[in-house]
Amino acid sequence: MDAPVEIVDYDPRWPQVFASLRDRITAAVGGLAQRVEHVGSTAVPGLAAKPIIDLAVVIATRNDLPAVVASFLTIGYRHRGDLGIPGREAFTRPPDSPPHHLYVCAADNENLARVLAFRDFLRTHPSTAQAYATLKRSLAHRFLTDRAAYTSAKTAFIDDVVAKALSEPSGRDG
Repeated sequence: MDAPVEIVDYDPRWPQVFASLRDRITAAVGGLAQRVEHVGSTAVPGLAAKPIIDLAVVIATRNDLPAVVASFLTIGYRHRGDLGIPGREAFTRPPDSPPHHLYVCAADNENLARVLAFRDFLRTHPSTAQAYATLKRSLAHRFLTDRAAYTSAKTAFIDDVVAKALSEPSGRDG
C-alpha cells in the first residue's frame, strides 16, 4: 500500500524551500548544471499540491550525467535510474532534507519541455490551474492509497494542457 495521496493548499514557503534545495544542489554540481527548475504543482503560486518540491536539474547533454551522479552521491542523493521516463533520471533524497523529488535531464529532453510548458501555462492561466486543483483533490480522494492510479488519472488533463501550451504559448485566461 502506498502512502496516502495528500493534497494541501498552496504554501507560500515552497519557493524558499526550492531555493534552499537549488542552492545546495548547484553548489554540489557546479557548472554541470545549466539551471535548476522548480517544477510540479508547488512551482505554481496558489495551486494546491502534494507538499513535495519537484526539482529538475538541466544539464547540457547526457554525457554529463555520470559526473552529476557522482556529485550528488557526495551530498546524500542516490541515483534511481529513469523510472520509466526515458531521459529523465531520478534520485532518492537524503533523509535529512525537506520532502522533494530530484530529477536530471538534458536541455533538449522532450519531457522537460512538456513539464515546463505545463508549469508555465498553469502560472499564466488561473482558471486552468483551479480546474487542475479541483481534479487533483477529487483524484486524491478517489485514489487515496494508490499513487500510480492517481498519477495516471491526471494524464489526459495534463496532455490537453500541454497541447494548448505548445500551440498557444501566449495569452492568459481569467
